[in-house]
Amino acid sequence: MSCSECCSRTVTFAVPTDYRGFLSDIATASANDSDGLRTAAFCTHCLLLEFGDDAEATDSETDEPVPTDPDFSRVSDAFPTTLEQAVPLALAIGLAESLAMNRSAIETLLRDVERAGADPLLVLDRLQRDPSVESAIDLGRRQHQLEQLLY
Repeated sequence: MSCSECCSRTVTFAVPTDYRGFLSDIATASANDSDGLRTAAFCTHCLLLEFGDDAEATDSETDEPVPTDPDFSRVSDAFPTTLEQAVPLALAIGLAESLAMNRSAIETLLRDVERAGADPLLVLDRLQRDPSVESAIDLGRRQHQLEQLLY
């Protein structure tokens, strides 16, 4: 699957049921229906998050099932690869475009990343320095704001 913004490859993953509840307003606005919550695609280059639009949890371009173990290492060497860390971090980064509207969801997601053993602020710092990543949002500015949310 390709990013709608920069045409780079994306990592497609299933959105865990635990996160669908507080993401429903965001994803519904994005995907025009609540089934869009089942899958998400995270761009490996600009870090844009897009919610899937099919309820069957398949990659819409290939009709293949969404991988149960998506390869987040394609994002960056700095990005965590375990699902417990990578999925909430990808969701949080994707939602950070609108920090004010998504504050509660982002705070929950980042806390989950920390509980899973990763430092989300350190990952953001490393992503800023990665030459293969050109984030669609200003990661430096968001990192400072996210730090204020967490501490």
